[in-house]
Amino acid sequence: MIPHLAGDDLPAQAVKSCCAKFYASDAARFLLGDSFHPGGRRLTERLGHALHLGPADRVLDVACGDGRGALVLAQTFGCSVMGIDYSEANIRRAAQAALAAGMDRRIVFCCGDGEGLPFAVESFSAVVCECAFCTFPDKHGGAREMRRVLAPGGRLGLSDVTLERPLPPELGSLVAWVLCIADARRPEDYRAILGEAGFAEFRQSDHAWALREIVAAVGRRLMGIELAQGLGALPGMEWDLEAAKAVTRQAAQFVEAGGAGYILLSAAVPAAPRFRRR
Repeated sequence: MIPHLAGDDLPAQAVKSCCAKFYASDAARFLLGDSFHPGGRRLTERLGHALHLGPADRVLDVACGDGRGALVLAQTFGCSVMGIDYSEANIRRAAQAALAAGMDRRIVFCCGDGEGLPFAVESFSAVVCECAFCTFPDKHGGAREMRRVLAPGGRLGLSDVTLERPLPPELGSLVAWVLCIADARRPEDYRAILGEAGFAEFRQSDHAWALREIVAAVGRRLMGIELAQGLGALPGMEWDLEAAKAVTRQAAQFVEAGGAGYILLSAAVPAAPRFRRR
């Protein structure tokens, strides 16, 4: 069965643990392919350009998954990156990937919670979070933590799913969480949450195509499971294949009808005021 994961039904810790376990599983890699977020490398690079990243930057990648985004940022912009993820399995894979790419001196990974970052105040010049903020049970707490670890003048970059109208109740399953739809918000809600945490200078661009692309890819892969003999289940997961296909179809219809979109959102921490000498 695909467990129902609506935020009101399970404690926040259980939601985070279940999602982290799934994203670290063979099932997630099968369904999502080479990238765990819409747009893949293209949007990661675009996010880096939006934040004007360079070799002098120390970047925190919150909910970094298997580290592909961190690798893209370090390789493309020359910055150093600290990646943090709730899943120990993802952190192991990320560290192995950085070592294999010869980037282990520039990229470091650790296991931790994006809603309680284990870093000192003003530790980073930039923070990125790709298609993960929407899954945070405590978005206000997560925003405050990202603000806390940024130095004055620091930049924040999010890529995330947005909702333009209320989500149908049938889209409350694990597949909907995998697609980052289940607890997404309106763009203005994200800006309000970040604004309350102390961010300003918001800039936003629309990339709904990326969400349509990944939903369609999940649908194709679910069909592939059905067509391939002996693949009625995926390693480490119990699947109700018909339910998964139904939820994916509903998600695709919802996205195509304009119910959900995908944005890149950047913001900044106000720079420390400069005082004139008398």
